[in-house]
Amino acid sequence: MSKIKGIYAASMSVFNSDLSLNIEKTVNHAEKIIDMGCHGVAIFGSTGQAQLISIGEKIGLLNKLSESKYKEKYLIGTGLNSLNETINLMKVANSLNFSDFLIMPPAYYKYGDSEVIEFYSRVVDAVPDSRIVLYNFEKLCGYKFSIECVEELVRKFPKNIVGVKDSSYNLYENLKIDNFSVLPGSESKLLKGLELGCTGIITATCNVTAGLSRQVYDDFIEQKEQTKNEMLCDVRNTFEKFNLISGLHSFMSNENKIYKNVLPPVSILNEKDKLLLIEELNKLNFKLGPLKVA
Repeated sequence: MSKIKGIYAASMSVFNSDLSLNIEKTVNHAEKIIDMGCHGVAIFGSTGQAQLISIGEKIGLLNKLSESKYKEKYLIGTGLNSLNETINLMKVANSLNFSDFLIMPPAYYKYGDSEVIEFYSRVVDAVPDSRIVLYNFEKLCGYKFSIECVEELVRKFPKNIVGVKDSSYNLYENLKIDNFSVLPGSESKLLKGLELGCTGIITATCNVTAGLSRQVYDDFIEQKEQTKNEMLCDVRNTFEKFNLISGLHSFMSNENKIYKNVLPPVSILNEKDKLLLIEELNKLNFKLGPLKVA
């Protein structure tokens, strides 16, 4: 079984002026960032505002995504707290021949490792045709995976629990499991993570850093001198001065105004902050541009 590895973007969602999901443009965006260098794309993650998108729209997008030329390159998120709705959406994805998923534990309620193991056990039992990347992001769901919890899940379901996206950064330096993917959630952790044995990254800002990130990754794999990692980290750090989703939509709106549309309570940057973001990126000579086709 192949490991999930390389440069993955947590893809943005594109919305119409009435805040309905523009399915065609969302799929086009995902395909474009793969063209720019990503090995794959995570759909319906937090960057894609998945928690705010209706189930009907998610199913509509999955149907369109199943026709994509890059169908094999997608990780499907759910963005749902409900166990049953998570299972149902995964079954819809299965029916469209998607089997790779990015699943975060439910938000709001307080719980520990044993409850998390129960949650994922029920998911796997209900959707056995699944390869699941755990989503470790305490800031969003209130729970932080322990190494012991991940190890137990892999022990119980070695064919189903295949990786972790580590956006809490408490795992990527010390979690060592054979044939298991560890993917930090920031470009600033890419090179260090690779040196420690991680398999890549899944990040919000890869929507715009795909080419840079891919070059850093390829140069590491090919044992070449690193010439772009400093710039990559500087770009990530610049976006981190602002809300990432707001910053990305504001930056992308310079290319297409449709990116100004976001789902409340998400907002774009005010004009002052948008100009500051663009000014800082200009100082780095950073511009969108394709590097290679994945």
